[in-house]
Amino acid sequence: MESLQDLLAKLKREEELIQFDQFTNRTAFEVGSMLVEEAYKRGLTITVDICRGEQQIFHHALPGTSKDNDEWIKRKNRVVTRFLHSSYYMGVYYKIKNTNIQEKSQLDPAQYAPHGGAFPIIIRNVGVVGTMTVSGLPQIEDHEFLVNMLKQILNIEP
Repeated sequence: MESLQDLLAKLKREEELIQFDQFTNRTAFEVGSMLVEEAYKRGLTITVDICRGEQQIFHHALPGTSKDNDEWIKRKNRVVTRFLHSSYYMGVYYKIKNTNIQEKSQLDPAQYAPHGGAFPIIIRNVGVVGTMTVSGLPQIEDHEFLVNMLKQILNIEP
């Protein structure tokens, strides 16, 4: 079994690898559509959301999702926007520190969810410009679905 330290290092490597040369509204539509199509193929009950800055530029809720998924997306996105790391990375970080987002960062867990599923949109040589988020599966599955799809879309070796 992988240690939390090893997992945190793996999550950091994902952020270093999964970067775009540019990210336009068209990119959001194409990437979001690929995520949605794959979710339909697999019969997943998820919501997919992409934001650049504060603007939501793609959002699709598959059948069986609810407003709760939208709220989880907002909470996960706030974590990525605040810390510039994936929401799963931050959840593991807090576990390693034996604390939580409220104790360590004085943030309301009703507003910030350090749970898997939100990933920073990183433009190479620029930095984080937005968020890409999946909600509806257990947190590790949300994260893995999103990351594995992005690796495939960007032709990054697993």
